[in-house]
Amino acid sequence: MTEPSGGAPELVESRPRRTGRRQGHRSPVPLPLLLPALLGLAFLVLPLAGLLIRTPWSELPAQLTSPGVWQALRLSLICATLATAVTLVLGVPLAWLLARTEFPGRGLVRALVTLPLVLPPVVGGVALLLALGRNGIAGRWLDQWFGVTLPFTTAGVVVAEAFVAMPFLVISVEGTLRAADPRYEEAATTLGASRFTAFRRVTLPLIAPGIAAGAVLAWARALGEFGATITFAGNFPGRTQTMPLAVYLALQSDPAAAIALSLVLLAVSIAVLAGLRDRWMTTP
Repeated sequence: MTEPSGGAPELVESRPRRTGRRQGHRSPVPLPLLLPALLGLAFLVLPLAGLLIRTPWSELPAQLTSPGVWQALRLSLICATLATAVTLVLGVPLAWLLARTEFPGRGLVRALVTLPLVLPPVVGGVALLLALGRNGIAGRWLDQWFGVTLPFTTAGVVVAEAFVAMPFLVISVEGTLRAADPRYEEAATTLGASRFTAFRRVTLPLIAPGIAAGAVLAWARALGEFGATITFAGNFPGRTQTMPLAVYLALQSDPAAAIALSLVLLAVSIAVLAGLRDRWMTTP
């Protein structure tokens, strides 16, 4: 506080003192934390480095263009894309139901939806066999009424991949729906739009980034599915043998082909992470 010549006291805003630490300064990492962190990083990176180092780069074009590898790659891409389409058709409405409606047992339904995330894939394949096999709960009726048999077919691969991949889409879309302002939908309904029209014309454009991110995650998970696929659909070349199954089979007889297929899956995983980095990998 200062007093000018006029006699009236005047308040002078005091400036905060500057500290020696600049904004964004990182404190040094304690040695007991640094060493385990480096070991953890090496534990994750070393196997990937081993794959890249041991890759027979000169034989890679021939391996990737061989009939068996191309057949597995083509089947994997087709089945993963179809499985993603199934998750979109079924998963987006399910995510909307969990995010926008209140009903008894919603917590239980959400737990059941996310269960395939923690369920061992082989157990998921066994469950699919018991439900959709020829003698399964629903599979017997599909076989008797429509002549549809899912196990050990290409359609079975799509079903198995969709089963393990759908939770990724539902979680992503539900989170986006919860973050979106529901008042836009309410305004559309007050103007005469039906609930479905409001969802289609208002909600879908708002949550499109979340749907895209969830679809990419679901597609990548479907592409890498192994346990449920081999249990429910088998391992028949040209019909149910996807890339992970081909890697497992080739590792016993043709390691170079196994490495080539593994490298393709690694490249796909890196591309997915690169495409989602703005959504999932940014820091405040």
